[in-house]
Amino acid sequence: MATGRTSGSRNRKIGNQDRLVALGDAIDRRSGVTRKTPKASQRRTTRGRRSTRRKVTIVLLVVAMIGTGFAGTSYWLARSQFEKINNLACGESCLPTIGDEPFNILSVGSDSRAGLHGAAAAQAGVVAGQRSDVVKVIHVDPGTQKITVISIPRDTMVSLLENTNLYSKFNRINVNYGSGPQLLARTITANFGIPINHIVEVSFGGLANSVVALGGLYMNFPYRSRDAYSGLRINTQGCQHIDGMSSLAVARSRHFEWFQNGHWYYDGTSDYGRIYRQDAFLRAMILRARKEYNPNTIMNVLGKLPEGITIDNSFTLNNVIALAVKFHNFDPNQMLTYTLPTISPGHVGNYGSVLVVNQPATQQLLVNVFGSSLVKPTNPPPNAQLQTPQPPFVPLPTTTTTVKPTGTTIKHPVTTTTQPTNNAYYFNPKPCFPNEVKK
Repeated sequence: MATGRTSGSRNRKIGNQDRLVALGDAIDRRSGVTRKTPKASQRRTTRGRRSTRRKVTIVLLVVAMIGTGFAGTSYWLARSQFEKINNLACGESCLPTIGDEPFNILSVGSDSRAGLHGAAAAQAGVVAGQRSDVVKVIHVDPGTQKITVISIPRDTMVSLLENTNLYSKFNRINVNYGSGPQLLARTITANFGIPINHIVEVSFGGLANSVVALGGLYMNFPYRSRDAYSGLRINTQGCQHIDGMSSLAVARSRHFEWFQNGHWYYDGTSDYGRIYRQDAFLRAMILRARKEYNPNTIMNVLGKLPEGITIDNSFTLNNVIALAVKFHNFDPNQMLTYTLPTISPGHVGNYGSVLVVNQPATQQLLVNVFGSSLVKPTNPPPNAQLQTPQPPFVPLPTTTTTVKPTGTTIKHPVTTTTQPTNNAYYFNPKPCFPNEVKK
């Protein structure tokens, strides 16, 4: 496995990009693949939109092609593999995309064990059904080549659209996931006004299999680390090779501990800490794919994806190639990641300890990321008093701004469960690669 390339190799571009995209269009038409054509009113609305986008996601598809020499023959082979990937009908839950307009992908990390075998299946344990451990909205702007990821903590209270006889009018955002990701997509739009264009589901098996197909990835652990619940155990500090089983342990870790100055310290931020590590994991996966120039990697990854990956049926291989072309030189360190601002008011009604959206911080973040593409929520999320006010008015930004997460600084040993600042995560792993200078 190659661990380094010359600068010339790193900077070379995908050959015959225009021809590839045109070829993909022709093959789509020949294969009977059609795309939704928006009504004139929808086109006018979408053209007026502006916008400032791994555990892991459509990037799993795109990273397989970033940095590789992708020839026409490979396209045909890749297509046969791509067509084996499970797909779902997005229907009215997803809006059509137009040209290079920004679009949003709902990425759902499921705890389903589908696609896991052997030791990996034993490590993950056996559970019935599936739950959503990860809910991310990935905002992709092909025109400016920006990617922004907003993670929604699983205990965030929302207004439900269906199954209220089972879960009542309000509940945690992930309770309806068993009814399908389409309902989850509609729930996000109804509560927060975020339009969803595509859906990607990634199970434990999809995550592990993709990492294996890439030959593993690398993360720098500044301290020895462990998580007895997820099975994470890093016995030496420094840049570590992460294989399929280790990837599950990193991405699932919400009881993270690190060894510093002769003592073990506990990251009490729970889901917030896990979200941070998942975002770092996604960056590491993109970095790993960019370092790999073997075209066979595409086939290897695509061959692994059918077990544990589901995408909506409007996402074609040609869409993925177009994204790979656009983001060929994308620096994963430039990917912006945020966690939806929430507060923990303690026990709310009969729902137990939950999170409610923090306003106006939530709306400020959404406006800065999605701009005028936001729509008016039809079912706003409840506050701590179980009231559902419309979000406060926040003007569109006149210049590009960066919204920083708010919260308290972590001091070890960690006991707080409030949302911390990024600076507090000094003990967490970051992407790395062998033979590179660690920062």
